[in-house]
Formats: sequence, structure tokens, C-alpha cells
Amino acid sequence: MEKLEKTLEEWKAMLDPEQYKVCRLKGTERPFSGKYNGTKTDGVYHCICCNEPLFDSKTKFDSGCGWPSFYAPIGDSAMVEIRDVSHGMIRTEVVCAKCDAHLGHVFPDGPPPTGLRYCINSVCLDLVPRE
Repeated sequence: MEKLEKTLEEWKAMLDPEQYKVCRLKGTERPFSGKYNGTKTDGVYHCICCNEPLFDSKTKFDSGCGWPSFYAPIGDSAMVEIRDVSHGMIRTEVVCAKCDAHLGHVFPDGPPPTGLRYCINSVCLDLVPRE
């Protein structure tokens, strides 16, 4: 996959302030505030920064955590995992493999078949409904 690289100034001009804060500065939207937290629409969730497909709605579940949760990415190469030791804890950050946008974190407390919970910020996503 070819990387999409832009300067922070280019990202800032392209994204709204919250998207920029979360995707480029590794921020987090408030729990239960994201537009996709309760969404049940059938489709594919794409990266807001580069339009790369990230998650299929068939893997979305209600974890109760306040952010959209998925038990698997759309493919093995859709995202990269990074050890995150910020905020006094050890977590696994997930970023878009194409553009390095911060998406959220993955935790080992999800449902079968993977046992994983990808906890993703809504502002990082664009849902393309299936026809």
C-alpha cells in the first residue's frame, strides 16, 4: 500500500477542528458523543483522512464503551498497531495503515470470533452505506 503523506498544515486545511485533533494529534472524542456510536446502518467504514476501507458494519457491536466498537478490521493490512503508554496505562493504539491517522485503540475484551474490541472515534470514520 502506498502511503499518503501530508504536512500538519495540509491536514489542518482538509479536516474540521475535531477531526484534526483526533486523527492527527491523537485526541479522543467524548464518549457517547460520536455520530456512529449507535449506528446500525449496513456498509463500510472508511478513514476520514484518506478514504481507505477500515471496518465492515457486520463486525460492529455495542460494547457500551461510548465509542463505535468492531471485533475485526476489514483486512489484515487496514491498520497498524502501536504500543501506547500515554495517560499512565499501557494500551494498543490503532492507526490507518495508509495515512497514519489515529483511529482509537484495540482491547482484548471483545466478542467471538476474535475476542478483540476495536474502540474507534466516530470523527475518524466515514460510513459508506451498502446499496
